Amino acid sequence: MSMRDLYDGVRKRSLMLAEPLSDEDCGAQSMPDASPVKWHLAHTTWFFETFILERFEEGFAPFHPAFRVLFNSYYNGIGERHPRAQRSLLTRPAMREVRAYRANVDARVARLLAAQPGEELLRLLALGLQHEQQHQELILTDVKHMLAQNAMWPAYMDSALPSSPSAAPLAWIAFEGGLADIGHADTGFCFDNELPRHRQYVAPFALASRLVTNGEFLAFIEAGGYREPALWLSEGWDRVCELKLAHPLYWQRDAHGQWHEFTLHGLQPLDAARPATHLSLYEADAFAHWMDARLPTEAEWEVACPGIVPATGGLHPVAAPPGELLQQMFGACWQWTSSSYAPYPGYACAPGALGEYNGKFMLNQYVLRGSSCATPPGHARASYRNFFPAGARWQFTGIRLAR
Repeated sequence: MSMRDLYDGVRKRSLMLAEPLSDEDCGAQSMPDASPVKWHLAHTTWFFETFILERFEEGFAPFHPAFRVLFNSYYNGIGERHPRAQRSLLTRPAMREVRAYRANVDARVARLLAAQPGEELLRLLALGLQHEQQHQELILTDVKHMLAQNAMWPAYMDSALPSSPSAAPLAWIAFEGGLADIGHADTGFCFDNELPRHRQYVAPFALASRLVTNGEFLAFIEAGGYREPALWLSEGWDRVCELKLAHPLYWQRDAHGQWHEFTLHGLQPLDAARPATHLSLYEADAFAHWMDARLPTEAEWEVACPGIVPATGGLHPVAAPPGELLQQMFGACWQWTSSSYAPYPGYACAPGALGEYNGKFMLNQYVLRGSSCATPPGHARASYRNFFPAGARWQFTGIRLAR
C-alpha cells in the first residue's frame, strides 16, 4: 500500500469514528484523563501540521495561529499548551472548523507526497499515522467513559453486541527458561520505546491459556475479594477504601440483583464468557493473588507470544495440554504486566520535541501488552509497549495470569 493510501485510510477512519456522535458528544470531556473527540480530531491534525508541514512545506503558514497552543498535548519543546483538564471548555473552534482544519492539512500533505518525498518525511508521516491510530483507540475509550455518565445509558453503536462463545477451561502452558531477545525485531514501524532489541534471561514460567473472564472475576467479587486487604497492594487497598470500589468500572446491579455491564452497545446483561475488562493493575494483581498466581512480566509475555523467534537455545513451550495454545493475545483487551514502564538497556530519546513522545513518561506507570477490541486493525505487534498508571480503569485492560 502506498503512503498516500495509508494516510488517507487512517485519516478517514478517525472521521468515521465520530460519525455516530453529535457535536455535543464531540465536545464533552468526562474526566481529566479523557479528551473530547473534537480535540482528538484536531490534535492529530496539529501533529501533521507542526512536525511535517512546518518543516517541509515551502512558504508554510499555520491554518490558525492559536491552534498551536490549543491542540498541543504535552510537547513542552513546542511551546505553551491549553490545560488538559479544560479541553471541554474549547467550544470554539466548532466541529465544522475542525473538519475544515483536517481537510486543509490533508490537502497540503497530499501535495508533499506528490513531490517525491524523502525518507525523513516518510518516517515522520509513519509516526504521525501510528500516533493517530493511538488516538482512534482513545476516541472509543473516552467516548465510552463519557456516555457512561448518562443515566439514559446511551449506546455509541446501534448494532447488537454479539455474545461470546463459551470460554475454554483455563490451562497452564509452561515455558522453559533461558536467554531471549526482547524488543522490536523486523524492519516495520515501531515506537522508540520498543528499542533497542536486547537479550535478557527469563526464568521458567507458565502463562494461562486465555484471559480471565467476567464469570471468573464475578466469583472473586462474591468471595469477598474487594473486602480482603491481604490480597491487595497497599496503594490499591487505599484506593478501594477511598473510592469504595466493589466491582469493575462499568459493572452495576439492577433492582433484582442481576449484574449488567455498560458497553459501547449500551447497558447489557453481564456476559460471563467475555474477558473481564476495565480493570486497574491493582484489581488485576489482587485477582491474581486470589488465584494463587501472579501477573506476567512483559518479557514473559513477549517471548511466549506466537510468532516470536527466541534467541539461540531460547524459550519454548515445554508443557501444555494436547491442542492447547495461547489464546486472546491480541484483539480482546490490553493485558497488565508486573513490569514498570522503564527504558530498555541502551535506550536514547530522539532529539527535539519528538523525543518527548515516550521517554519522559517512563515513571510511575506499568506496561501492558497485546491489543484491545478498540485497537485499530494493523496497529498491534508483539513488541508493542502500552503503558498506564496502576489505577487506570477506563481503558480496555484485563488479566492474563502467570505462574
